[in-house]
Amino acid sequence: MREGWFFPGLRGAPTIVVCHGYQSQRGDVLTLVTTLQDHQYNVVLFDFSGHGTSAGTTSLGYKEKGELESAVNALASRDDVDHQHFGLWGTDMGAYAALEVAESDPRIAAFAVADVYGDPQDMLRIQVQQSGLTALPYILSSSDFIFRMVNYSYRFTPPASANIGRTHGIPKLFVTSDDQPELANDTLQLYGEAPDPKQIMRDRVRYRDMSDDDRKNYENAIVSFFLQNLPPIPR
Repeated sequence: MREGWFFPGLRGAPTIVVCHGYQSQRGDVLTLVTTLQDHQYNVVLFDFSGHGTSAGTTSLGYKEKGELESAVNALASRDDVDHQHFGLWGTDMGAYAALEVAESDPRIAAFAVADVYGDPQDMLRIQVQQSGLTALPYILSSSDFIFRMVNYSYRFTPPASANIGRTHGIPKLFVTSDDQPELANDTLQLYGEAPDPKQIMRDRVRYRDMSDDDRKNYENAIVSFFLQNLPPIPR
């Protein structure tokens, strides 16, 4: 596991790993961490590659999944947390990594994903479109090709929708943001394909752009989800 911050809660209780989004860093989600810790959860957050204090470049989710897996494995080796029950929260890139890990790791007992997408190439296209560079000829196709070549080792990675059925029985919360319509469409599609139990919540703006009051309400909703589905009790 790369350098991260561990916020202790009740000894032996589950741990929630908080996954920041693209062009963000761990410091941007500290208020959510504090709210979770106040309810006796152990909480961990770290910077994905190419963000905050972590060197390297982002892959918009491909290798970030492996970084999150390493974090969960490192936490499971501690003697002061529940080794078998973890929660995940993530937004956009962090949400993709969280969903991918939840599909493959039986220790994930509940997760919440905001503005999640099913394939990192979807996020690439959204970023190129939002940059205003699509007026240039072939920019979408050329950026897509370059991204595929840079991440060639992940060429056989299926979209998250391919394995979402493996989350059957895991409580899950999907969150959409009105100011991110492209991501909202992806999130709604994944929600529709996800097995029960599942919930969906809608917000006006994405987490990092919320006002203090909106952020407080959002964080209380996230805590309520975890309290209901992954209570902070020692096991």
